[in-house]
Amino acid sequence: MHGGSETFAAMLRSFSMPRSDTWYVSYGPDKDYKGPVRTSGPVRATRTFRSEADAKAFAREILSQGFLVSAGTLNPHQPKQIIAASQVEHWSEPDGV
Repeated sequence: MHGGSETFAAMLRSFSMPRSDTWYVSYGPDKDYKGPVRTSGPVRATRTFRSEADAKAFAREILSQGFLVSAGTLNPHQPKQIIAASQVEHWSEPDGV
């Protein structure tokens, strides 16, 4: 059973390894946007970030382009935070909470 114990050890290492990204920003076209129709690319996309500051900076950039944005922390990060689209503008301000 030598092979089985190696597999089990590899599984334990993968569970104990720290996750490098703890924040996500999800974005897509605002359904009320009246500009040119976007015909290429995904309807909605998500990027992950190591820090909240990086996620906020990206969210500000995407908001300025007219996208609908939401954000939050990735599992298993605690405490879990979810930033709704209606709150992202305030949250992403450099001094936002």
